[in-house]
Amino acid sequence: MSSAPEPPTFKNEPLKEKDSRIPGLRGTRTTTLFRAVNPELFIKPNKPVMVFGMITLTLCVAYIGYLHATQENKKDLYEVIDSGGARYMRRKTSKWD
Repeated sequence: MSSAPEPPTFKNEPLKEKDSRIPGLRGTRTTTLFRAVNPELFIKPNKPVMVFGMITLTLCVAYIGYLHATQENKKDLYEVIDSGGARYMRRKTSKWD
């Protein structure tokens, strides 16, 4: 009978000073697949790109808020044509008022 292969043993090497300064997962041993699936854990942050992204996201949210606010103001108005043919905007009123 053949014996099962022994599991690989890792040497407990002392941490190098260079390795201890690397934050997060960049200093650990990982597979290439894990690095390909989770690149945000290993890529160094790029501050100019982050600033551009935050400004873009803020402007998009502000624009959506602006569109929502202007739509709310237009909701209560409708166009009225009087007997003379003149057009004007009028605010909706309830029959109960």
